[in-house]
Amino acid sequence: MFDNLTSKFSSAFSSLRAKGRLKSGDIEEIANEIRTALLDSDVALDVAQSFVAAITTRSLEKLEEVNKGINPSQAIFTIVNEELTAILGGNTRRITMAKKPPTVIMLTGLQGAGKTSLAGKLALHLKKAGNTPLLVASDLQRPNAVTQLQTVGESIKVPVFAPEPGNGVGDPVAVARAGVKFAEDKLHNIVIVDTAGRLGVDQELMQQAVKIREAVNPDEVLFVVDAMVGQDAVRTAQAFQEGVGFDGVVLTKLDGDARGGAALSILAKTGKPILFASNGEKVEDFDIFYPDRMASRILGMGDIQTLAEQAKRAMDSTTTSRLEEKFAKGEEFTLTDFLAQLEAMKNMGSMSKMLGMLPGAGAIKKQIENFDDNELIRTQAIVQSMTPAERNDPKVLNGSRRARIAKGSGRQVSEVNNLVDRFAAAQKMMKQMRSGKGMPNIPGLGGMAGMGGMPAGMGLPAPRTGQNPPKKKSKSGNPAKRAAEQG
Repeated sequence: MFDNLTSKFSSAFSSLRAKGRLKSGDIEEIANEIRTALLDSDVALDVAQSFVAAITTRSLEKLEEVNKGINPSQAIFTIVNEELTAILGGNTRRITMAKKPPTVIMLTGLQGAGKTSLAGKLALHLKKAGNTPLLVASDLQRPNAVTQLQTVGESIKVPVFAPEPGNGVGDPVAVARAGVKFAEDKLHNIVIVDTAGRLGVDQELMQQAVKIREAVNPDEVLFVVDAMVGQDAVRTAQAFQEGVGFDGVVLTKLDGDARGGAALSILAKTGKPILFASNGEKVEDFDIFYPDRMASRILGMGDIQTLAEQAKRAMDSTTTSRLEEKFAKGEEFTLTDFLAQLEAMKNMGSMSKMLGMLPGAGAIKKQIENFDDNELIRTQAIVQSMTPAERNDPKVLNGSRRARIAKGSGRQVSEVNNLVDRFAAAQKMMKQMRSGKGMPNIPGLGGMAGMGGMPAGMGLPAPRTGQNPPKKKSKSGNPAKRAAEQG
């Protein structure tokens, strides 16, 4: 979603880095570029102006100190990162749990924002954390809303309280109240109440939401907003805040191609933090909203922390410990290890999203977008067609062995050759990482050895660092001068 904004930020800082020592005019120039980038991304005008003013003021105040440093542009970058994190909420906000269960969470928002799907994602997220959530079907207005919630609940194995069929039948306030009582009786420690939305903000919607709030006295009222709708999202949030009131925001469809201004504007305009974000259609495409990590993504620095967490969840603790210990000891990374990582990558979901979290991913944006996730399956088939001895020592893979592997996996010999070559490159990268020259270590992915090899192994070029190799110094044609140089 923030690709356009990320590109413009990168361009602005690229020009700043080329200037070396900075002047006040340089600060004003990058401030104007940032303002334009924010407005182009649909950030509210007053929010953009306030953000740019804070950056300009801090940068000018520290200009003399900044220029004493080795890298002045990096100091300005740090200021922008801090201000961007602040505008996104600063500290990460978690669900406030009730002192006496159940904790009641009420979802509000317009129709089409994805509340019902979001209810299931939130329930699964809380269930994985060891809770026993209950979904309550209080959206009795939208056609098939109750059925949809029941289907979602069944898919994630979370019970749904749905005494009314919906489709205009039943009292949503009574259902919400009875749902909380049911949760108390059945010892569910969390209740998620799915309420009705409308195609626009209207008095009937507000009154019903207020009555449900009064009936269940929720610990959290979460406003679910479609991040794709831009400035309308901010206006709708303000209307709900005035009419119903809410404690936090949940962004849906963060994987869309809209400009993303809502995420940067909504907290500043409502004073309410973003708690969660949904970035895909699958029930697993949901996570806590971390302002610092989102700022890092927007500024093109990737999100290694989230990637590491996903990797740990995807791999069992035994495999993780074994790979980390192996990496620490400097032992050779084998195709057996690579096979374990392939399994983990499949469990982590979309490879395109995973690669998009790497620093510098913007440099290979098109390749990442065109990545075929089935390539993981094809690669896995090749490795699984090898014997244990061949996986542990690829050097024994002569022509006849590679032909056998190709036939067994249903692939071409050229694909087997390509995998072996790329794997050799991954092993080399492992050695570089041990000496501190490679990509950062991600627990569970063997210091990203597999990840480092995957982009190249799957036809993706390695991200460019922007650094040119040092030029070799030419030797003088004069023997005496050359001898003096060498001496």
